[in-house]
Amino acid sequence: MARELVQPNTIVWDIGANVGLFSFAAAALGAKVVAVEPDPWLASLIHRSALINKLPVTALAAAVSDRIGIRELHTSDEGKSSGSLEGNGAGQTVISMTLDSLLNYFAAPQVLKIDVEGAELSVLEGSQRVLQERPRLFCEVTDHHEAIGELLRNANYDFFAARASTRSSLKRPSRDTLAVPRSAS
Repeated sequence: MARELVQPNTIVWDIGANVGLFSFAAAALGAKVVAVEPDPWLASLIHRSALINKLPVTALAAAVSDRIGIRELHTSDEGKSSGSLEGNGAGQTVISMTLDSLLNYFAAPQVLKIDVEGAELSVLEGSQRVLQERPRLFCEVTDHHEAIGELLRNANYDFFAARASTRSSLKRPSRDTLAVPRSAS
């Protein structure tokens, strides 16, 4: 997906960056990346890797949701890569911000990747200004398919199966969704 979506100098926001796989793939293609990861340990790994490899990736240790504040990040039994604000495992206190609040500090994304373990609706509910900037979205949608579909349709986005060999239109977002602004379809 990085090869399909990213050109040199593309601004990419990777929300739920984990260890930064998408972030570093995008940066290697010439993108400028903001990698947002709520787990402080994983965010520090991204920061360290960006420094060692001299890649334009800014790592931000924060959760993204529909509001700014202090939240509880729950670690799943499956490990750090499955942490979520919507979980119920052991908790860690983290700072939460909205996508719109990130616009106060970073250039608007042209590509927005979201993988937040079930909190996609909350992330998108805090993104009205960002969606007006018309980024392409690569989003893992695991819950609230209908509500996310309605939110993105109202923002004039169409959905496609991201990993399909031929780009097929979807009636609602699915696990691997590419959402494209209608004017750019």
